[in-house]
Amino acid sequence: MVRKTLSTRRFIKPSYAYLIEKKRDGQEFSKEEIRYIIDSILDGEMPDFQMAAMAMAIFFQGMSAQETAILTEEMMLSGEVIDLSHIAKPKIDKYSTGGVGDKTSLVLVPLAVASGIVLPMMGSVDQDFAVSALDKLSAVPGFNPIMDIDPFISQLEKIGGAMVRQSEELAPADAKLYELRKKTATIPSLPLITGSVLSKKLAEGAEGLVIDVKWGNGSFIRDLEQAKQLARSMTRVGRSMKRRCVALVTDMNQPLGDTVGTSLELKEAIDLLKGEGPEDLKELVLKLGMEIVRLAGVAGSTLSAKQTVQRHIEDGTALEKLKEIIAAQGGDTSYIDNPEKFPVAKHIRKLPAPKRGYVHTINASQIAKGVHLLGAGADEKGKIDYAVGVSEIKKVGTQVKQGEPLMMIHYNDEAKLEQALEYFKAAYRLAPKRPTPPPLIVERVA
Repeated sequence: MVRKTLSTRRFIKPSYAYLIEKKRDGQEFSKEEIRYIIDSILDGEMPDFQMAAMAMAIFFQGMSAQETAILTEEMMLSGEVIDLSHIAKPKIDKYSTGGVGDKTSLVLVPLAVASGIVLPMMGSVDQDFAVSALDKLSAVPGFNPIMDIDPFISQLEKIGGAMVRQSEELAPADAKLYELRKKTATIPSLPLITGSVLSKKLAEGAEGLVIDVKWGNGSFIRDLEQAKQLARSMTRVGRSMKRRCVALVTDMNQPLGDTVGTSLELKEAIDLLKGEGPEDLKELVLKLGMEIVRLAGVAGSTLSAKQTVQRHIEDGTALEKLKEIIAAQGGDTSYIDNPEKFPVAKHIRKLPAPKRGYVHTINASQIAKGVHLLGAGADEKGKIDYAVGVSEIKKVGTQVKQGEPLMMIHYNDEAKLEQALEYFKAAYRLAPKRPTPPPLIVERVA
């Protein structure tokens, strides 16, 4: 794809300082100015210090809905845009802002494919403390998450789904801007998040998108109102780009499911595809799955959508699709048939409750940081310890006796355990009265 340049237009290029000042003072950029900014970032012409100033000005002043839509489109057009129009089936993608213990993609991709939907998932890590879906899948020996665009399209044609790493050919301007945002504390900017997510997702060839916007201490979005605003921003911009879009705002003030780790979470996802697993994970998969099949037009009513999702889990077709996708990407599916083959930690130790009471709050990000210290997150050499993590997590509202385990810790290294324990202990707060557990799904935006 050849990107149009501003040289073909009657546009007098302003100075970067002028543009920074314009946004600093709360004014709107024109379409030509946004294109110029993206071209300058893409070509490396804008110095980093002015890119940083621009990002900070946007962070504080925001962008209008029209500006955000233009930004999204320009970032999408900065690289390849995959064309899946020749595939007759509906093409719906799913995106989560990321959270601790979130293994829903591992279930939803094969579930959507089993329902007759093409789901072109390209994943990336948007939070330092989150373990990505691809990290979890890499626990399967041989599984390859790296794929060029042509084989990616071929796999979608043959199987209907793929779970691969984000292609560098898609939205390269966003990749450059995202690296800068990490260094300048501007990650939480709502228009920049919207542009970043949608530019990549829509470049994947999806006709529609179901978004899980997580808020709470286990997400990078800590404020509920901000999460709602982001959900509205994404759905509004998605519609303006003629894509069907639905968002759920969901609670991430405690880990999702009973485990946090890599193979531990993958095993939990396999359990769910067998109709088992923790209730909160079941609930979220059901609700997101219903949104996917309805957006695709596979199911018309709420009841029909629910029955479709439940049927493909109960009859095992979704699990078979997971195995098919993993096999196509080089993975050993015997690990899916026999999850006991996954590596097991040398040691398992309980985190004892310091007193009697009810679990009042859980800081999910503290648990995630502890799990990373155990080795579940990729180290400097990219190595991951697939056996470590935590399981049997006591949830908010659970009554515990003194000494009763709040969680079970799976570890291989005593030194790493001692570091991680400080985070695990700090994650829990107990109280004498039972709290009201927060609702898992806060709001639906469509």
